[in-house]
Amino acid sequence: MTTFKNNDFSDLLKNRRSIRAYDPAVKISKEEMMEMLAEAATAPSSVNMQPWRFVVVESQEGKDKLKPLIRFNTNQNDTSSAMILIFGDLECYSYGKEIYDTAVDLGKMPAEVRDQQLAAILPYYESFSKEKMNDVVKIDSSLLAMQLMLVARAHGYDTNPIGGFEADQLAAAFDLDSERYVPVMILSIGKAAEEGYESIRLSPEKFTDWK
Repeated sequence: MTTFKNNDFSDLLKNRRSIRAYDPAVKISKEEMMEMLAEAATAPSSVNMQPWRFVVVESQEGKDKLKPLIRFNTNQNDTSSAMILIFGDLECYSYGKEIYDTAVDLGKMPAEVRDQQLAAILPYYESFSKEKMNDVVKIDSSLLAMQLMLVARAHGYDTNPIGGFEADQLAAAFDLDSERYVPVMILSIGKAAEEGYESIRLSPEKFTDWK
């Protein structure tokens, strides 16, 4: 069972900052990283297809490979414990049977419900255009990414969501099929070496309509 270093949700939410400089001496263990990814993966996804895929870049070799692909975000790469590449899997439905079978095996879903759901969901997903599936996996993977940022803070780490990278080269650079895996964002993660900037937000009156 996880014991968070910080379980104050208000603090996690309101005091999160985008951190661009980390203590390079602090390395997150593979065990804790996997724990955080598992916690983040409790995020919701469309029909529970869980389309997120990760590449955790932590070695010097991996960071050297990533560096020319991340434009003006090199300090995060140089100092972070790791750079988490988040991809969306355009063929995520290929895991549908495994996901739903496991739900049945664990007593979380009746077999007849599984059969009905898969009979409807799999052909529906398979019929999507690449553009439509791209939208689905990016929305779902972004939900996961936000949850991962809060999970990291609960573990005592900080993050920076990065969108400035060479999206057309990222998958192939890390041996993924670029036709199947679409880059969503990169998260730097580590022990903050700066406080980060407090930023303002528009009031909800500015971006909400009531009908």
